[in-house]
Amino acid sequence: MNTKISLSKILPVLMSFFVMSFVDLVGISVDRVSSDMDLSATLAQLIPMATFLWFFLLSVPVGIIQARYGKRFVLNAGMVLTAAGLLIPFISYSFGMVLAGFALIGIGNTIVQVSANPLLLDVVPSNRASSFLSFSQFVKAVGSMIGAPLAAVFASQFGDWKLEFLVFGIISLLAVIWLGSVKIEERKEEGYRATLKTSFGLLGNSYILMMVVAIFLVVGVDVGFNSNSGQFLMKHFGIEQTAAESGRSVYFFGRMLGTFLGAIMLTRIQAPRFLMWTTILSIASVAVLLVIPSKVAAWGLVFLTGLAVANIWPLIFSLTVGRFPERSSEISGLMIMAVSGGAPIPFLIGWISDISNIVLGMSVLIVCLIYIFAVSVYNLKKI
Repeated sequence: MNTKISLSKILPVLMSFFVMSFVDLVGISVDRVSSDMDLSATLAQLIPMATFLWFFLLSVPVGIIQARYGKRFVLNAGMVLTAAGLLIPFISYSFGMVLAGFALIGIGNTIVQVSANPLLLDVVPSNRASSFLSFSQFVKAVGSMIGAPLAAVFASQFGDWKLEFLVFGIISLLAVIWLGSVKIEERKEEGYRATLKTSFGLLGNSYILMMVVAIFLVVGVDVGFNSNSGQFLMKHFGIEQTAAESGRSVYFFGRMLGTFLGAIMLTRIQAPRFLMWTTILSIASVAVLLVIPSKVAAWGLVFLTGLAVANIWPLIFSLTVGRFPERSSEISGLMIMAVSGGAPIPFLIGWISDISNIVLGMSVLIVCLIYIFAVSVYNLKKI
């Protein structure tokens, strides 16, 4: 059992979670590209669709590849592809090139997410897995939070919000160099050879299937809130665009604080119990946000939603891998495949918003969270 904390190994792996956050540029890009190109809500949601579709197609094969060639090697490849995707819309700005760039970002981010989580588990103490996974989401939330204000700064100071693509692309390449310079002893999975059949065969386990569906829905909630919150605040509360876009940063600030607090609290609270209460808070905050008339209270509820949702993903991941540690690469592939929930759920929200209203569209989030609450109750009963 790994019991030592080595910052020289942990920090470059945590840096990959900062790079992982660059996929959340999809939110501010939906608003900015919609404004620049006068897109409908449904058409604009093709951006997250192009990004998160790849999680469904590539996650399990990537899990198999990393089981054979190593997590660090695969993780660095993902960060290189992320950098390439970030440069495409910066160099050539059209709707087609935006979709192409975010498709490549999605491919790179798929690889990063499959590899970063199990690699982090290899370099942290075994009894601190849930805590460090929550802290890794804190690092990711920092990057997610700065996307919208950085776009506003570049737009006002330099007349081009897309400069943030260039900045984040350079950071991605620096992260590759840092991780490549560190020697990491990866945990080997002995006794079998991972294949597509063995990976998908794990879905025959009802517990793993239940948890994979939970990941699908919580990512749908996260991306759905991220990519639709700006439009929601503008249409429902009449808040002007720049201020409404900042609501995304308020959400990610809540996520950042939530993951930081979660990393501390999970050293004292059982993961299943924490999952249940944070899901209850998520449902309550979204439900009240959809019906409350106060703009001031809305900002607080956006923050509270981010705070509540923050730890759901790492909790589900750590609970599942904790039950089947010998199959971590395959489970990681399945879990990251479920990140494809970030494609259809935001699109569904946008479509319902177009044919009815934004409040009804955002209600999809509550349906997703109710399922996750049921999963939390099941896990609590199994303690």
